[in-house]
Amino acid sequence: MIEWIIIGVIILVVIGLIVWFISLYNRFFALKNSYEATMGQIKVALKKRLDMIDQLLGAVKSYAAFEQETFERVTAMRSQVGSAGSGDIPALEAESRSILGRLFAVMENYPDLKTQQTVSDLMGSVKNVEDEIARQRYTCNNIAEQFNTMVDTIPSNFVAGIAGLSKLEYLEFEEEINKRPEISF
Repeated sequence: MIEWIIIGVIILVVIGLIVWFISLYNRFFALKNSYEATMGQIKVALKKRLDMIDQLLGAVKSYAAFEQETFERVTAMRSQVGSAGSGDIPALEAESRSILGRLFAVMENYPDLKTQQTVSDLMGSVKNVEDEIARQRYTCNNIAEQFNTMVDTIPSNFVAGIAGLSKLEYLEFEEEINKRPEISF
């Protein structure tokens, strides 16, 4: 009789360990999927930013001769956003922010351009997209932090090791990149 009780306890412990392993494994992949979804949202927001830059360039083009290279670079960057990995996002972010800064500099030379309704609306949209990108970066890094903490801490690090999981990359941006471009009217 006691043998059956010991066997029963061992079976319950094994089942408990299996359920625990599965729950941690599922948590890892829920976080990984959230991270990937957030990266997708960042890509969408970067594409929105590039689309708005393109629209602003169209509005500015009638007032000033703007470099052809800028138009070509925006088009090239738009195609890169879809295939960008987490390591590519900061470079795309920096370049699109640089183009936006140069565009604002051109607009400063044409005060009547800033009062046009189209440009004014686009500038408001740019601010909204900048806020969206900042929120998504924050969310992405929070998810990466949770995932990475689980990879580093006991007992979830055993599950991570068995499943072959490694840390997620944080989205890092240079100091000047974190500063939003000035939008003045």
